[in-house]
Amino acid sequence: MKKNNTVWGYIFLAPQLVGLLAFALIPLGFAFVLSFMKWDGFGEKTFVGLSNFIGQFSNPVFWKALGNTAYYTVLYIPIGITISLVLAIALNKIKGKELYRIFFFMPVITSSVSVGVIWMWILNGDFGILNQALSYIGIAGPQWLTDTKWVMISIAMLSIWWQLGYNMVIFLAGLQGISNSYYEAAEIDGATGFQKFMHITLPLLSPTTFFVTIMSIISSFQVFDQAFVMTNGGPAKSSYTIVYHVYENAFINFRMGESSAAAMILFVIILIFTLIQFRVSKRWVHYEE
Repeated sequence: MKKNNTVWGYIFLAPQLVGLLAFALIPLGFAFVLSFMKWDGFGEKTFVGLSNFIGQFSNPVFWKALGNTAYYTVLYIPIGITISLVLAIALNKIKGKELYRIFFFMPVITSSVSVGVIWMWILNGDFGILNQALSYIGIAGPQWLTDTKWVMISIAMLSIWWQLGYNMVIFLAGLQGISNSYYEAAEIDGATGFQKFMHITLPLLSPTTFFVTIMSIISSFQVFDQAFVMTNGGPAKSSYTIVYHVYENAFINFRMGESSAAAMILFVIILIFTLIQFRVSKRWVHYEE
């Protein structure tokens, strides 16, 4: 019986393992090898050593893409996490939270292209809904998608709205895992609502916050769809992200080796930030005992 259970376990795991191997590990290994090659996607591959990496670090376009991505990350993560947490706390105790959860989660399951096209109309500087609404209160809205100062802010706004439901649902799950006995004991001691939030909710929610932060960092460094659909990397490469740089090198310029080198650099950057977060998390993440 035990042997049969083991066999069936491997059978059920097989599709996931095959998918992981075929669509993640093998392509990752191929990209790593390709990062040391010169290849246009069709002819012979030529080994060039570290030339592709040196070329990326000496390429101002790569640094422009990296800077734009970092700027987007700084905009997206703190604002997105804060709004998600506030919404989760607001919905945690009200009636019908399941219905609100569905409404807020709907954008998450909407395709990125659809979301991008809709927000192109919303953020249109001449006849967009947002600028029309601002005009009613006497504010002249900017050219959101064609002004170099506002384009990354616009993409960050879209992303915050798009992923708000996902982070909110994660926070809601974390909030519902906190025992009411902590709050009851705090009320007996005369704690205010703010004190309960600071000394009970935030510390016990720190593992959830840590998870949301890690996932947000990974997704923010991989931003591509929004810039591709809405701005095509413009204007003047102001929304040109690192993944857009990888895409352009590979499928427009057919420099597969340089594209793979940029992808490997991005992989290392994400890995470093993730490891730093795990190291720092020991100071602020508190697990319920």
